[in-house]
Amino acid sequence: MRRWLPWGLLGLMLGGSLLKALALLPDSYMSSKRNLLNIYFVKLAWAWTFWLLLPFIAITNYCLSRNVLEMLRRISTLLVGTMVWYVCTSLFLHIEDFTGSCYKSPALDVLFQEHLSKWQCRQGGGFWHGFDISGHSFLLTYCALMIVEEMAVLHVLNTERSPRLHAVVNALFVALSFLTLIWVWMFFCTALYFHDFSQKLFGTLVGLSAWYGTYRFWYLKSFSPGLPPQNASLSSKKPNCSR
Repeated sequence: MRRWLPWGLLGLMLGGSLLKALALLPDSYMSSKRNLLNIYFVKLAWAWTFWLLLPFIAITNYCLSRNVLEMLRRISTLLVGTMVWYVCTSLFLHIEDFTGSCYKSPALDVLFQEHLSKWQCRQGGGFWHGFDISGHSFLLTYCALMIVEEMAVLHVLNTERSPRLHAVVNALFVALSFLTLIWVWMFFCTALYFHDFSQKLFGTLVGLSAWYGTYRFWYLKSFSPGLPPQNASLSSKKPNCSR
C-alpha cells in the first residue's frame, strides 16, 4: 500500500477532476460542504491524525526500542507534521490574498477596488476571487501517506504475548485504517466536486512533496526524527512486547 498510494492519490485527483470537467455526475450529498464527513472529520483532519498517531507511535516504538528517548525522537514526527500543516496552509492563504480581487457579486463582474484583502472584502459584503489552492487536497494527501508510513512498524511488531497491549495496538490500527479510508474518500470527493483543476493539482503536489521530503529524504538522515522500524534486524524474529 505504501508503494502505490502516492500514485493512487494522484490518479484519483486526475480522474475526479476529469469527471468534474465533463460534468458527468449530478450533485449529491457529498457535493455539499455541509456533509458530516467534511464538518466533523476533514475540517479537523490534522487533529484526528495527530491524536490517533500519537499513542500509536509512542506504544509501538517504545515496545520495539525500550528507549524513552528513541520513542520521543519518533514522536517528534508529529511536531514536524504540525509545522508542515501550519506553514503550508498559511502560505495558501497568503497566495489567495495576494492573487485575489474583491467583487460585488459572485458573477465577478464589478470590482470592489477599495477592499484590498480577503478579510476586508468579506467584511464589506463582497466576494473574493483569487488562486485558492486546495487545502483539502494537500492535507488529506499528507495525512493519508503519513499514517501509512507509520503503520509500517507493524511488520516487525509482535504483541501476541501481551493481550492488553495487543488489543490496544489493534484498536489503534483499525482506527487509523478507517481514518485513512475517510481521507482517501474525501480526497476523491474534493476532486469530483470542488476547486479548479490547477488548484487541486497544486495542493496534491504540495502534499506529495511534503511526504517525500520527510519520509523519503530527511528522515533517512541521522539528524532527523527517523523512520519507524521496518525490519527485524534486532533479532531473527519479530520482537515480542510481552513486558
